[in-house]
Amino acid sequence: MIKNFLQELRTQRWDDHRYYHHSRINQSLHFVSALSFLFAYVMLFFDPVVSALVGWLVSMTSRQAGHFFFEPKGYDHVNHATHEHKEDIKVGYNLQRKVVLMSIWALSPMVLYFDPTLFGLFKPWVTMGDFTRQVAKIWLAVGIGGLLFRTVHLFFIRDIETGLVWATKIITDPFNDLKLYHKAPLFLMKGELIDPGLEKHVKHAA
Repeated sequence: MIKNFLQELRTQRWDDHRYYHHSRINQSLHFVSALSFLFAYVMLFFDPVVSALVGWLVSMTSRQAGHFFFEPKGYDHVNHATHEHKEDIKVGYNLQRKVVLMSIWALSPMVLYFDPTLFGLFKPWVTMGDFTRQVAKIWLAVGIGGLLFRTVHLFFIRDIETGLVWATKIITDPFNDLKLYHKAPLFLMKGELIDPGLEKHVKHAA
């Protein structure tokens, strides 16, 4: 069972890398995202509010900007797949689902304008510091909720193992991204916009 779990984890990581990380800019942004996520992980034990602010404002925005603005969306000649096909088979959050998640994140602070107590959960905010800390708590809930929602969703549309593997992948992605993309900024400074080694790795894996 453990062997199958680890093999599925390797498969999900490999598919994510080969399908969605061609751009050196995207890889570099994932490196920045990984570093800030690791900081957020540490801060989670000391100040969850700071953790949530860093996780969303730095880690998630840099990560998703790489996917939305810099990753090629045309036909993937390396993997012989259309962008639409890759979106259909994406295990976790494809671009369409990411739009929904990021929209919920961006719009969630508006709840405090309509109900400063958030249905009785908070004391009404007075200062901008109070407002910021309450927003951070909402964002922490959005992050955890997004992870749990898709994990349980995968239980039903795939199977329990796929959901648990995906959740494990998401939680450990900062460590894996640090290992995969730590040289990406150097390649980018040399003028390399697309990872030339990806095609070689795909052919070798095939």
